Amino acid sequence: MERARARLAAAREARGLSDHRSAPARAGAAEPSTPTPSTYEEIDFSFDAADGAYWCWMNPKGAPSFTPGMLTELASYTATIRAHCARAETDAGVSPPKQAVLASRIPGVYNLGGDLERFSRWIVARDREALTEYAYSCIHVLHDNAIGFGNPILTIALVQGDALGGGFETALSCHMIVAERGVKFGFPEILFNLFPGMGASSLLTRRVGLARAENMIASGRIFTAEELYEMGLVQVLAEPGDGVDATRRLIRQNQKRHNGLTAMLRASARVSPMPYEELRDVTDIWVEAALELHPADLRKMQRLVTAQDRRMTAAGVRSPASEAEIA
Repeated sequence: MERARARLAAAREARGLSDHRSAPARAGAAEPSTPTPSTYEEIDFSFDAADGAYWCWMNPKGAPSFTPGMLTELASYTATIRAHCARAETDAGVSPPKQAVLASRIPGVYNLGGDLERFSRWIVARDREALTEYAYSCIHVLHDNAIGFGNPILTIALVQGDALGGGFETALSCHMIVAERGVKFGFPEILFNLFPGMGASSLLTRRVGLARAENMIASGRIFTAEELYEMGLVQVLAEPGDGVDATRRLIRQNQKRHNGLTAMLRASARVSPMPYEELRDVTDIWVEAALELHPADLRKMQRLVTAQDRRMTAAGVRSPASEAEIA
């Protein structure tokens, strides 16, 4: 648990850095380089100057969820993009990023959301601080996606595997979703007597209306990419295995209308703003609800963790997280 606290503290520090948009440029630098594995262990990203697009790939250690370590690295990634934008404003030799893709390296999984094993431990320990810090780290990532990192950047979720709970919330926080046929989306939290508290209510309500958003959350139903495409939540429906190429095609299409699209998003934000404070207030409600869970609810949560572990092991992706990874 102390290791998790340290990672959450690092995420707080990285968030502070991400708010400083005037970071000095490195002497002689033209473009950001791909981070080395020694620096980033749970994500990797690169910048394609030709397309003006960042590509970020999630690859969390242990459970295929938002681990504290990956949240820390995503906050650092945000800082990199903001610093890049600041350099481009003052250096004509630096091409600014105009789009950013968030994808997953895990076959068959985009992200399964919150780290349920840690949730259970923190709830049993009545550790309100840890739950709150984790939730705030999650909404920081989501809010940055939703506002284009505070710059005219179009954000795209490339979903080639299942996106559940916080994984679905993360995809919804992007301006556009590219999803391969057959992948699943949903909010299973109601199955263990909770609700998705890191953006689902805010993001879905703005897309489909309050009544439909509440129905999607309260039902616990799993939706296919095809169903979400019909709802307008998925913008590009790709064939299995074609997600990357479909995203590249979308990026090139967006290049031709970037000014109009970013202006439209600014207008939408003016008409229906989503302040960070709103997300934070909802996560506070989530923390209160989590601390009210009964032992029977936690057993259901643990069964879901076990099912996720079996799924990942059967797929040969990784072994279930060890006690050392969870602590």
